[in-house]
Order: sequence, then structure tokens, then C-alpha cells
Amino acid sequence: MALHIVMGLALVETLVLAAVLLAWAERVRGARLLTLFLLGVAIWVTGNELPNVFGLSSAPVALALVSTIPLTAAAFLHFCLVFCRVPVASPWPLRAAYGLAAASTLLAWVVPPARFVHFPPFTGVDYVALPGWSGWVNALAWAALAAAGVGVLVWQGWRVREPMQRRQIAALTVSCGWGMVCMSGYGFAALQIPVYPWQVLALPAYPVILVYGILRYQVFVANAWARRALVWALLVGAGLLAVPLTLALPLESRWLTGALVAVLCLALSGPVRGFAERIVYPGGTASAADLQAWRAALAGAESEQALAARAASLISDRVGLRVDARVQMEDLPPAGQGAALADAPALLCFRTADGWQVRLQGWDAAPPGPRHLAELFAGVLAEAAQQLEHARAAESRERERQLQARLAELGALAASVAHDLRNPLNIIAMAVATAPADTRREVADQVQRISRLAEDLLDYAKPWQLRRADLDLAAQVRQAVRRAPGVELGAGFEAPLPLRADPARLDQALGNLFANARAAAGTRRVCVEAERDALGVQLHVCDDGPGVPEDLRERLFEPFASRSPGGTGLGLAIVARIMAAHGGDARLTQRPPWSTCFTLRFPSLP
Repeated sequence: MALHIVMGLALVETLVLAAVLLAWAERVRGARLLTLFLLGVAIWVTGNELPNVFGLSSAPVALALVSTIPLTAAAFLHFCLVFCRVPVASPWPLRAAYGLAAASTLLAWVVPPARFVHFPPFTGVDYVALPGWSGWVNALAWAALAAAGVGVLVWQGWRVREPMQRRQIAALTVSCGWGMVCMSGYGFAALQIPVYPWQVLALPAYPVILVYGILRYQVFVANAWARRALVWALLVGAGLLAVPLTLALPLESRWLTGALVAVLCLALSGPVRGFAERIVYPGGTASAADLQAWRAALAGAESEQALAARAASLISDRVGLRVDARVQMEDLPPAGQGAALADAPALLCFRTADGWQVRLQGWDAAPPGPRHLAELFAGVLAEAAQQLEHARAAESRERERQLQARLAELGALAASVAHDLRNPLNIIAMAVATAPADTRREVADQVQRISRLAEDLLDYAKPWQLRRADLDLAAQVRQAVRRAPGVELGAGFEAPLPLRADPARLDQALGNLFANARAAAGTRRVCVEAERDALGVQLHVCDDGPGVPEDLRERLFEPFASRSPGGTGLGLAIVARIMAAHGGDARLTQRPPWSTCFTLRFPSLP
């Protein structure tokens, strides 16, 4: 009778867990294949129990159901390959696995694979299948495919280096070993071993362990269910153990016995919950040493991305689950809106007007211990983000101070050079007054180039302040395009683009970019476009010239870096300084089909 109860419970569990996996198929890699495997296990259980419920008249149907077990093993092998991300260069290995399973199943359907007989050692079971030769072929095909799946798990678990993935594969491997041991009990009858199949009694735990081993690291709420189930199982077990103790009482009373068991369960509920929490959520408390270690580990991050990666690694290793982390300067949308991370638990660290804050996402199902741990870690993460911001601000101030010092030195040098050059240039210009026209033209071009270099040098080096005014960037660009022949006006200028900027410096930046694009060798088209996003307004000046050499890209906005043969190398440096003074920046970007594109980003109006 116990085996019938166990098999019925295993059948119900398998069907329920298959439905759960199917509902979460988008979150778990290979979930649909695992669902097929669970359905195959349910079919095998049904086939073994049919003759015990409906008699030997159902034996043909039962044998047909039991014979599909190789197909179940093939689905398991396929799931292991997908779940472990094993690259399969050719589809033929999987086709061969499914072909072997299908052939052995068809053979068992054509040649009766077994006969149902009464096996006395299986107490309480009326009929057990004893295999014939086709049944043994069917069983060997199942064993080979199942062993191949377990082999994939062991091999990949040995190769993988990521701790979380290794733990997940290890949990899956252990659950598979558990299942094979449980199902091996039916081999006692096949081999005529007169022993009761005690291991089959543990079969209901197999699908639970299998599915939980996968969902534990993929669907966080599954851990809450596991904690509740473990608490109830321990309390029920404690209650059952307490019943014999009540026999020693001098009075016999069902009410008294029930009351004592209830009191015992209530008294144990707190310790049992704490024990279950430590089992399901290891590392649920944090000491002062833990907080100090977290601060030290996060302090060395040099960017938001590095800080997020370190935070995710630290909290994931501590709670034993994959936890995502995001650190960003802008505020996040309200909870439940906007693009979210995956359904895994996450820490979202963002900048607000009141400072750095951390939002816990996906922790609703967590018990107080791990949630408190996440909140403590969130405070440390917010402190680290604040320190990173302060460090960057200090570095920016130091760079600005050094830049201003260099500019002051350069300004003094430029003023002296410009003054000393004017007289020699005038003398040179007058000395060639009687020279041929070609000579005079060449000398005039070179004199003008030197004069322009001196003017640019003076303009770049001298201190200046912005004279901001409210203006329409679209109208400003249209006027600049009219003064620059050959520059096309692209999209984005139909509606006004309000800005607060210095009109003269803005015209200077646009003129320098237009001149830079037209001066590039091989340029046929120059186009300017605009777009608005959440961060402000972006202006793109693009051309189809030869592009920017790789060795020049990193220092393109530094002084004396030019991609044009006759350029001074200060035009783009002046543009970068103008944009920095406006609180924006200038960047070299990619916008196909253009070969070169400079993007000016203006911050949005408050």
C-alpha cells in the first residue's frame, strides 16, 4: 500500500511541477524540455500503476506507456545540453539520441516488453512488470541516454568556473542521482532480487529536488516556497514524534494530547523558522567585519559599471543566489515602470536630489533575514557610490586646475609669440610685393595661416567667460548653415530647440566643425542633424570624408591634433572647451553611413 501512495504522490507532484515550469518557461533555460521530461516520468509512473488500479486488462496500455521511458531520457539529455550551454556543432548527435529512443520504444510496442506478475517481496503491490528481451533493450536505451545526460552535467560542472553556475549544475546532478537511485528499486523485481524496494519510497522527493535545484537560482520566489515547505515538514515531523510521548501522561484525552502537540509546535516554530531560513538562505546575517570587508571591496571601483559588477558578485556569493546590480547617475522610474532587470533579485543604485539611494527589486518573497542583509548591503553600496562620485569630482577639479595652469602659461607664451610674429610677417609680406603673382599668393597664404594659428592660440589660451542667453538652437544652426556653403541641413530642426548658451561661442563651435569637415581630404558632403532625448539636445556634424585615423582618435580634441593637412590643430580643442563650459561635451561618434561624425551634447534646461 505504501508504494501505491508514494507513486500517486509522485504523479501529482510531477504534473504540478511540470505546470509550474511551463508557466516560468521564459525565465529558465531549457524549461520546456524539462517539462517534457517530467511528463515522461508521469507517464512511466502511470504505466506502472495502471494494472494495480484497473487489473490486468489494462496491461497492454500500461506496457505501451512504460515503454516510452527512453524518449523521456532523450528529452533529459537534450535538456542537459541546453541548460549547461554545451555547444553542439552538428544536430546529428541529438538526432541519434532521439532515434535510439524512438527505435527502442517502437520495438517494445511491436514485441511485448514485459509481463505483469505478482512479486511477493513487493509487499502491498499486486503486479510488477518483469521485462523480456525487448524490455531489456528498452531499459538499456533508457540507461544509456540517462547516463549520457548525467555525464554532460558532470563534465560541464567540472569545466565551468563561475561559482553560481557550478552550484546550480551540482544541485541538478545530485537530484538526478537521487532519481536514478529511487527508480532502481523496480530493478529488484526485474533481476528477481527478493528485497523490498525501500528506495522507491523517496521518489516523491525527486521531482521536487530536481525542479527546486533549477528554480532556486532562477526564480527567487521558489526559495520562499521551499522555506515554508521545510518549516511545515519539520513542524509536522515534530508533532508526530511528540504523539508517542503523550502516552506517558496519567490522563487519556484526545483534547489534551492535541493541545500538548499544538503547544510544542508553537514553541518550536521560531527555532524551526530560523533553521529553515539558514538552510534555504545561507548567510542571512552580517557582522561588523562583513560590513567593513564590503566597504573595502567596493572602495576600489573606478566606474559605475565596475562598482555594479563588484556589488553583484559580493551579494550573490553571500546569499547563494544570483543577484543583479545596477549603478547609474540618473534617477530611476517609479517601481513597476520602465525597463527593469530580469526577475532575479536586484539592487538598483541611483542618484537623486537627496543623494544616492538603493532600491531593492524582486526581494518581496525574501524572509526578514536575507532582506535585512540586502538592506545592509544596500547602505554600503550607496556609500560606495557616493565616494565614487566625490572621487570623480575631486579628479575633475584637479584636472581643471591643472588645465587652467597650463592655459595660463600657454596664454602668456601665445601673447608673446603673436606679438613677436607680427612685425616679421609684415616685413615678409612687403618684401615680396614685387615678386611674381604666384609667389605673392603663396606667401600670403602662409602668412595668413601663421596669423590664424596665432589667433587660435590666443583664443584657446586666454581666460574667457560665457555670456549666456536664451536662444533657439534650431534657428542658430540654420543661420550658421546659411553662412557655410555646402553644408546640408538634416532632420531635427523643424521644432524649436530651446537652450541657454553663449550665441557667439556656439557660432564659433559650429564654424570650427564645419570648417574641419570641409577641409578633410575627399569630403563631398557635410550634414548637420539634431535630436532630443532625456539627457538634453544632441547636435551631429557628419561628413563622408576619409574618416579619422586610429592613432588620432584618442587625442582628437587635444591641442595641435588635426586630421587636415593645413589645419592648426586647435579648432576641435576650442570646440571641446566651449562645450565643457556649457556643461556638455564633444565626442567622435559613429552614425552610418557617414564616415566621420562629431556630436555636441547640450544638457537639457532645468
